[in-house]
This record gives sequence, C-alpha cells and structure tokens, in this order.
Amino acid sequence: MDWVETLVVVIHVVIAVALVGLVLIQQGKGANAGAAFGGGASQTVFGSEGSSSFLVRATTLLAIVFFVTSFSLAVFAKQRAEVAGEAGIPVVQESRSDAGQAEGESADEGETGRGDENELPELE
Repeated sequence: MDWVETLVVVIHVVIAVALVGLVLIQQGKGANAGAAFGGGASQTVFGSEGSSSFLVRATTLLAIVFFVTSFSLAVFAKQRAEVAGEAGIPVVQESRSDAGQAEGESADEGETGRGDENELPELE
C-alpha cells in the first residue's frame, strides 16, 4: 500500500506544478488590448479562438485530478492514523498508588481547610 501512496503523492506534486504553470500562462481579461499592437500571432497556433479555451479546459481537468489526489491522500492519512491507534502506542496513565495518595491528600486538605487548591505538592 505504500507504493500507491507514494505514486499519488508524486502525481499530486506534478499536477500542482502544472496547475501553477497553466495559470501563469493564461491571459487576463484585460489582455486583449495588447493583441491589437502585434500580439495576435499567438492565436494562429491554437486556432481562431486563441489559446483560452484549450488552457481553460486543461486547467479544469488538472484541477479535478488535483482534488481527487487530495481526497485520496486524506483517506490514506486517516487509514494511517487508525493503524497507529490500533498498534498499541503507549499512553501515559497515572498509577493507582499515586492516584490514591493524591485523592487522600486532597480530602485531608479539604476537611481541615489548610490546603490551597492551586498549591503544588512538595517533591520529596
């Protein structure tokens, strides 16, 4: 299962870089004024509509793949967290002798009224 996760991570990173590149290549909405001064040559490469429809479709496709890989990586992370929880990772618990002693001290302090609730116990 590790190789599938590694493959999805690699695809995810490649798609992310490609998305950044495609977004940077695309022209803004106000860029059509520049075509009147000699920038119209780029339209002949992609047809009469220019490159906008091709780049928009490619960006949409890459965005869909990016979201699918993001979701699958989230599923992998959830599965990995569940496996770690079942693996028996030690949990720090208070021992019974310490718990009994702490309860006894707090009961004595509460009865006599000497103890401050925010006071830290003294170390021996």
